[in-house]
Amino acid sequence: MMQLSDSDFQRMVSFMQSNFGINLKQKRLLINSRLSASLQAQGYTSFKEFVDELLQKKDKEQVEFVLNKLTTNYTYFMREKDHYDFLMRVILPDLTRRKANKKVLSIWSAGCSTGQEPYNISMCIKEYLGAQASMWDTRVLATDISQRVLAEAKDPAYELPADIPPEWRRKYFVKRKDDSGLYTVTPDIRNNVIFRTFNLMEPIRFKLKFDVIFCRNVMIYFDQPTKDALVQRFYDASNPGGYLLIGHSENISKKSPYRILRPATFQRA
Repeated sequence: MMQLSDSDFQRMVSFMQSNFGINLKQKRLLINSRLSASLQAQGYTSFKEFVDELLQKKDKEQVEFVLNKLTTNYTYFMREKDHYDFLMRVILPDLTRRKANKKVLSIWSAGCSTGQEPYNISMCIKEYLGAQASMWDTRVLATDISQRVLAEAKDPAYELPADIPPEWRRKYFVKRKDDSGLYTVTPDIRNNVIFRTFNLMEPIRFKLKFDVIFCRNVMIYFDQPTKDALVQRFYDASNPGGYLLIGHSENISKKSPYRILRPATFQRA
């Protein structure tokens, strides 16, 4: 196994922090173990050779390779189910009342991975609006830094967890035709999600401000100053009364401009 020198470790940490906000200061063993065999298979003879090339060329494929190796794109339907319950019980009633004239909801799944979260959000919206769903523009923006996971999200092939309600299985999922035994989502759900590549360290300059931002289990990779800056950008990119939902294992600073509603759920004034 190739060994990561102090110098190359510091260069990797600096590169990932400054470009993607990912804090690897305590992850030396992880970097070494997850990259070593793959780099040798690619023909590199040392970490220094790879890090030199990565920092000089910033090749998109190599950057993607590093991101996929050093982060975990773990997600599934109904993850942290109470968020979806709160969405249907509190957030959607509030937003549909306030947005009744324009009938437009602006929702962002930031760090969407392989798509289960934005598709799940769309199912909640369809369930809540029922027969009125076609009268509303409820398209969900779903972004991730990884093009690989976005490609999977656009052509979904999912195992369905047991806690998907049977009625939802019938209405929103169909078996793929490739004999894999996996499921895709129905066209109305797929068409309600817009996938885009986006680095959360960049300025947020989308056309509309957001009514709801889901950014769950993403900030676990960030140090506190990076989290604080991102939360401020989320706040600035939200409509008054807009909601922010983060992972239950995460936290934001008490100095955040958001007011807390319940664990992992916040609202802009």
